[in-house]
Amino acid sequence: MKEIDNLLGFRESIKVVDATLRDGGLVNDFYFTDDFVKALYKTNVDAGVDYMEMGYRASKKVFDESKFGKWKFSSDEHIREIVGDNNTNLKLAIMADIGRHDKNDFDEKVNSPVDLVRVATYIHQMPEAIDMIEDAAKKGYHTTCNIMAISSAQESDIKAALRMLSDTPVEVIYIVDSYGSIYPEEMARVVDIYKEYADKYGKTLGIHAHNNQQLAFANTIEACGDGVDWLDATYMGMGRGAGNCSMENLLGFLKNPKYNSNPVYKFLSQYMQKLREDGVVWGYDIQYLITGLLNQHPRMAIQFTKDKRTDYDEFYKEILN
Repeated sequence: MKEIDNLLGFRESIKVVDATLRDGGLVNDFYFTDDFVKALYKTNVDAGVDYMEMGYRASKKVFDESKFGKWKFSSDEHIREIVGDNNTNLKLAIMADIGRHDKNDFDEKVNSPVDLVRVATYIHQMPEAIDMIEDAAKKGYHTTCNIMAISSAQESDIKAALRMLSDTPVEVIYIVDSYGSIYPEEMARVVDIYKEYADKYGKTLGIHAHNNQQLAFANTIEACGDGVDWLDATYMGMGRGAGNCSMENLLGFLKNPKYNSNPVYKFLSQYMQKLREDGVVWGYDIQYLITGLLNQHPRMAIQFTKDKRTDYDEFYKEILN
């Protein structure tokens, strides 16, 4: 059993990462107004959040620019329009999704407002992910590696990926529950596997949880109590499908006095609630529970939601088949 101090005590090494603009962008194709993004940025600054993910830097060779908002591509110019010189304690991040990015779209860090490049990869893409990590680090960025869909991977493959990352300059390795299928008891065992390599090779660990079984917050604080330092969250849990660990839950739980929930509630009232009123749909629902229980990618549940279906029994049969 973990020490109670790990849950109730202050740990300076903890970093909170806001992924609303990126994971939330998967819900509305990244069509956020500048007013929304500026308010999100200011809220993160006022709340003491450590990192704000400014979206993806997806390749325009892969995606049609006319079909997405600009935070799908997250150029340095667009980021500067929001943050200026970013003379704050908030650090900025963007995500490079392996197979959907172009490392040539990343300038040298000295010319960019971005501090951190988060490399998202499946295990079978690890060689390309390592190439991206090394390129970003060489250009002067801090880096993380977010290994996706680990609940459907063999433990031996996960360990092989962790060994491969051990020789790279990556600083933070993320545990990603892409399907929202992991239970807290399982999360503790997953952390043990990752921690063996992180401790041996001097890496930090992070957690990115999805809420298919309403366990994103539980899994995040479970991992935190087991020594995971970088914690992802989104406002109102906005993210792909069932969404993520909610920022309001996480900041309310953490004991570091630098975190302040007051500006969070104002942002939720003025901006997040407006998204819901405008018809943007995300969050826990039965179809996402089903895919989480069955350890399946939520793409069928996302389509079920778009089609405004409610025949959960038929959907369950479709997933089984």
